[in-house]
Amino acid sequence: MAEDGTYRDMTKVSRPVHGPRSIASVVPVVTRKAFSHVAPGVGQLVDAWTGIVGPALAVTTSPRRLAQGTLTIGCCGPMATELQHLSSELISRINQYLGRSTIRRLRFVQTVPAIPSPGRRPRIPAAAAEAAANAVAGLPDGPLRAALAALGRVVLAEAPSRLGTQPNTRR
Repeated sequence: MAEDGTYRDMTKVSRPVHGPRSIASVVPVVTRKAFSHVAPGVGQLVDAWTGIVGPALAVTTSPRRLAQGTLTIGCCGPMATELQHLSSELISRINQYLGRSTIRRLRFVQTVPAIPSPGRRPRIPAAAAEAAANAVAGLPDGPLRAALAALGRVVLAEAPSRLGTQPNTRR
C-alpha cells in the first residue's frame, strides 16, 4: 500500500520488493506461463473431457481451442465425420458441463492419433527364463551376456511351442 492509502500494481514494479505482497499482485506472474498455451476454459474441458464425451470418443479426440463460441476439437482419421453427426449432442453436453451456453459451433481439425502407453511387461515363465540362461551359459559375464539373456527370455516367452508350454497371453 502506498503512503496515500492506495494500492499499487506490484507486477509493474521494476525493483525487487522485499516483505509481504498481496496475492493479487503475484497471481498474474505465476499463471501467465500456465495459461499462455491453453485458455482456462479449454483447460477445464481437457480435465473432464472423458466424462463429457465418453471413453470411446475421448481416446481419439481432444479439445484444442475455444474462441468466440467455437470449440476446436482435434480428432484423428475419419472421426471428424462421425463427430459432425454428433455435434448437436456434443454441444449440449459441453454446455451442460460448463453450466452456460458457451459453445455454439464445433470445428474439427485432424491430429495425429495418440500412441497408447505401453502396458505392463508380460510375465516371463520360469521355463523361458531357465532356457534363456542355459543358452547364454557359455558366454563370458558382461553386458552382452545380460542383453542376450534378456532377449532370449522375451523371445522364448513369445514362442512357447519351443518349450512345450501354453502361450503367455497376459500383457
